[in-house]
Amino acid sequence: MEEQAVQLDRETFSCPICLDLLKDPVTTACGHSYCMKCIKSHWDEEDQKGIHSCPQCRDTFTPKPALKKNTMLAALVEQMKKTELPAAPADHPYAGPGDMACDVCTGRKLKAVRSCLFCLVSYCEKHLQPHYDSAPLKKHKLVEPNKNLQENICSKHGKVIDIFCRTDQKCICYLCSVDEHKGHDTVSAAAETTNKQRELEERRGNIHQRIQEREKDVKLLHQEVEAINHSAYKTVEDSEEIFTQLIRLLQERSSDVKQQIRSQQETEVSRVKDVEEKLQQEITELKRKDAELEQLSHTEDHNQFLLNYPSLPALSESTHSSSINIRPLRHFEDVAAAVSELRDKLQDILRDSWTNISLMVTEVDVLLSEPEPKNRAGFLKYSCDITLDPNTAHTVLALSEGDRKVTRMKKHNSYPGHPDRFTDRSQVLSRESLTGRCYWEVEKSSSWVYVAVAYKDINREGEGDECLFGGDEKSWALDCQEKSYKLVHRRIRTAVSGPVSSRVGVYLDHGAGLLSFYSVSETMTLIHRVQTRFTEPLLAGLWVGPGSAAEFCKPK
Repeated sequence: MEEQAVQLDRETFSCPICLDLLKDPVTTACGHSYCMKCIKSHWDEEDQKGIHSCPQCRDTFTPKPALKKNTMLAALVEQMKKTELPAAPADHPYAGPGDMACDVCTGRKLKAVRSCLFCLVSYCEKHLQPHYDSAPLKKHKLVEPNKNLQENICSKHGKVIDIFCRTDQKCICYLCSVDEHKGHDTVSAAAETTNKQRELEERRGNIHQRIQEREKDVKLLHQEVEAINHSAYKTVEDSEEIFTQLIRLLQERSSDVKQQIRSQQETEVSRVKDVEEKLQQEITELKRKDAELEQLSHTEDHNQFLLNYPSLPALSESTHSSSINIRPLRHFEDVAAAVSELRDKLQDILRDSWTNISLMVTEVDVLLSEPEPKNRAGFLKYSCDITLDPNTAHTVLALSEGDRKVTRMKKHNSYPGHPDRFTDRSQVLSRESLTGRCYWEVEKSSSWVYVAVAYKDINREGEGDECLFGGDEKSWALDCQEKSYKLVHRRIRTAVSGPVSSRVGVYLDHGAGLLSFYSVSETMTLIHRVQTRFTEPLLAGLWVGPGSAAEFCKPK
């Protein structure tokens, strides 16, 4: 009782704002007491409203009251401090705002440390002790302080909810199980929790596995970003160096041309000056002789005239033609025309090369490319129209069906010569260059065909391996025989599995470096997938064996 009285007295002399004993107590006109600092802080927050109120009774004061220390109340508080029991130890703190309070404590309540699911009560450390000491109480289920304990009581029967109805997927009490849930599949809540915990752990395991996979993906993305940045930085440096070299080379050639022009200019001007000087000398000599003849022509004495006339020297033969043959005024204009022609050729080269360079830049999307389609309908979205280029066809191959079909003949055709034609391999390439995402299908009507892709600069002349699809690094081919498939690249033949059908589907994701071959019938079955890096646009190709034919069909 004495402890309860002290606690009641302490509550009487506690500040309603800070909940601690009053410090410098003041009393408002409505009769409520506060720490001077607490009430001032409260009213400071209300200054902008212009009305000040009591936190307890909400009485208002206008203007803000002047506060003076309540000396009598302060003396009582000091006396209270001397007579009250020692404060709760640090491990038994009082419950503050937002804390779960002990349901057993009277007066100022201590903070609850555990809740009992059997008693449906929350306890502080002191009042929890019997659950540790008493054998019957030790069987109770203790959990972290729970504000929702009353939810464990059945609202209909007032009994503890400790059964789970699997039929209705809800927690019930014992009376519910023999009433509206009679005949349902029921188990104890503990058993269902154990079962759900196993499911939960399994789901968490899946989540953790997914997290690890995603973290691995994130790591790969970081590595890809570093690789992209490094590659871009290195490529910019290399490109700048190459363009600098090109500019330097052009400057050197410009300087060479300028020097040659100046040198030739000096040579030609010197030659012209030399001729001019000799002509001037001849003109001077002719004028002198003309003066002599003019003087003789004025001689009136016939004897003197005839006497002096024979002594005149004859005209010497001129070292130059009687007239200078000046060519049309072109001089060095032909050089300018040649430089202009060089400029035009360089522009053509740069234009063609720039298309390829731009393509290489825009296709840097290997890691983040779209996934390969899962069904034929998905592949058909990327279907492309492919025709064969007659200028590439070997002379034993005949094209038909609008240049979609190729058939190997027994006799050679009289095709005109062309640098793109295969001379010794019975192969043909497509007209269309393939970039981005493409899908096409080849129907083979006989036993032996290569379905291939190749770079444009694949060797055409000769019968070496480098001229055969799959014979070097410039092409990839699926060798389709009567009962088997083989992937051919760099002269390596790799046996691959898959149901043999008359139709082969080819999916190309150029930017992702992905090339896939499928056996197409009622379903699509992957035969082989190539993952690499394509550096140029590709052409579709076909090699046709003796007595065989193949056609780029229009998928439907």
